[in-house]
Amino acid sequence: MPNHLIHEKSPYLLQHAHNPVDWYPWGAAAFEKADRENKPVFLSIGYATCHWCHVMAHESFEDPEVAVFLNRHYVAVKVDREERPDIDAVYMAACQALTGQGGWPLSVFLTPDKKPFYAGTYFPKAGRFGLPGFLDILRKIAELWTSQPGKIREAANQVVGLFKDEEVASSHPERLSEGALVKAYAQLRGAFDARWAGFGSAPKFPTPHNLTFLLRWHRYKKSAEAREMAERTLKAMRYGGIFDQVGYGFHRYSVDAAWRVPHFEKMLYDQALLMAAYAEAAMATGDGFYGQVVREIFSYVQREMTHPGGGFYSAQDADSEGKEGFYYLWTPGEVTEILGKDDGALLCRYYDITAEGNFEEGKSIPRVPVPPERFAEREGIALETLEETLRRSRKRLLEARARRVPPLKDDKILTSWNGLMIAALAYAGRATGTEAYISAAVASAAFIQDALWRDGRLFHRFRDGDMAVEGLLEDYAFLAWGILELFEATFESRYLERAVDLCGEMRRRFWDTELGGYFSTSLTASELPYRRKEVYDGALPSANSAALWVHLRLAALTGDTAHAERADILLRTFAGKVSAAPMGHTQFLSGLFYSLGPSREIIVSGNSHAPRVREMLEILRRRYDPHAAVLVHDPADARLTGLCPFLADYPALEDNKAAAYVCEKGMCKAPVGTVEGLIESFWGYRAEHPIYDAGKPPAARRGTPFLTKHQF
Repeated sequence: MPNHLIHEKSPYLLQHAHNPVDWYPWGAAAFEKADRENKPVFLSIGYATCHWCHVMAHESFEDPEVAVFLNRHYVAVKVDREERPDIDAVYMAACQALTGQGGWPLSVFLTPDKKPFYAGTYFPKAGRFGLPGFLDILRKIAELWTSQPGKIREAANQVVGLFKDEEVASSHPERLSEGALVKAYAQLRGAFDARWAGFGSAPKFPTPHNLTFLLRWHRYKKSAEAREMAERTLKAMRYGGIFDQVGYGFHRYSVDAAWRVPHFEKMLYDQALLMAAYAEAAMATGDGFYGQVVREIFSYVQREMTHPGGGFYSAQDADSEGKEGFYYLWTPGEVTEILGKDDGALLCRYYDITAEGNFEEGKSIPRVPVPPERFAEREGIALETLEETLRRSRKRLLEARARRVPPLKDDKILTSWNGLMIAALAYAGRATGTEAYISAAVASAAFIQDALWRDGRLFHRFRDGDMAVEGLLEDYAFLAWGILELFEATFESRYLERAVDLCGEMRRRFWDTELGGYFSTSLTASELPYRRKEVYDGALPSANSAALWVHLRLAALTGDTAHAERADILLRTFAGKVSAAPMGHTQFLSGLFYSLGPSREIIVSGNSHAPRVREMLEILRRRYDPHAAVLVHDPADARLTGLCPFLADYPALEDNKAAAYVCEKGMCKAPVGTVEGLIESFWGYRAEHPIYDAGKPPAARRGTPFLTKHQF
């Protein structure tokens, strides 16, 4: 018989709808039952593509013995962490406070008023490998609930009080200074793995905001070491098993230090954040390799993760046919059967697919232990020949792999993760001049507007025609970030207007007027025991970090000082937490970096469709300067003039000819009307040839990236 999850839309909840455990979704019914029957609540949080969630489900939640005891002594509640990240954040913080660690599945025991008193992650049914058994835990807590209820409730009150006190204690410190940036860079240097690249030891996560922080440190501090750390990590990941060498896209993380063995699930947010990081590396270095990786990620997202209406799905599972990673593994026999003897043998050598296997049961994870240039030299073939063989062979392997049983696809659409994907696509489109990326971002933004926006407010989740969950801070902040990047890629004023509106709604719904900063949940939300403000940049940047960046960019683009003031409050509110652990807040520190400068605003005035205006914009697009804000002042665009009234002070030249104004530190240089003049004004040197000339101007010799038309 199905339980109370049967009418839910979440793929994760539906996976558990036929468990013998009498699961309830999060809601009043479950907690009223717990209160009425004086039972503790067992809260289990996971997500559809979580491998260890599946393991605990098979061992315990499908087990009749566990189910009988759980149903008799508890009220069991299931939550999809991706559908309700607000619930997950509160109880994950409690788990970390109680145990010093966290993860999924998240297992938390609550009082009927939702206060946590005991927590952990995965528990086997019976104790093993130092882990207590789930059934033993259930029995012990049920006994204590009966014999010592007062102590349990006291402990729960102390946990909740701990987080309330933390918010007060960390509020209104001094504003963050450049010292936090220096400390973050020193910590990244100290954690860098000089042998395998990346940071720390196993397991290794991509953490793209660490890499973009390093690229910006290189850009503004002229640090070759920062660039090397970022580039080595980006290349190690692309050539490692963490990257799907056949179908493209990145797996979740590497279980080893050398990036060889991934945890096989694929998340939309990883594709988004890594696409942005590789696009930024393409801009920063002029190396076409990074632009190629951007194209590969896009091809995967377009093929596997795109809804017909333009939105993006959430994830793909690690498991297929009951085994982790089974869909992605190969043997030499399988490869040669598909490709033939010669091409098959070459591919096996290139991707380290061996008879012994580099994974389990004689199976191999494709990876690239030797870069293609060295491999081609070693094999005695031209690099172009190798690349063509790889292209042709990968296509055939992908076609063959598609006939296998595929991993589960979590096809719910989340506003927040789509916001990140919009930001990445728009930025990558601007960085590489690829209109297809921008078109995909436009389609996703339109989907969110149509499917997840009602009566002046956002919703968090869409699936099967149903939208649900009132929008969270991450929905507003990440979507505003994406829409703002879309404006900077298209210069269409409707996107700037939309970003301003989203920021206004974000302030009204989430801003803490007493202590500063944004709450993760709406000011009217009351279903959690306490309200949190997140700033830690983990697998995803925090919503407050995204909000800081959006406010700073809007201040530069619109001239509205209210955005600068709100950014300043954010930099004060979270200074204590960020200063204590700067390496854990690199996205937030990118906002600090921007606020400290140097920053520039460039206004190109004239008809936005005029060839000279478009040529100037193309020049600016190829300049790697994350702290530069570019506006197009077209007198015919009344909407933009309304959003940015200061543009009236920056007219075109006579006869509406293009004029470019370069402004820095509150001062603007005289307008220039030629491409050569813009180059001199912006780069600081006089061009003897057009910008696309392959020669190296003085600025390039000083270390400033100079991209030619041939490098993408």
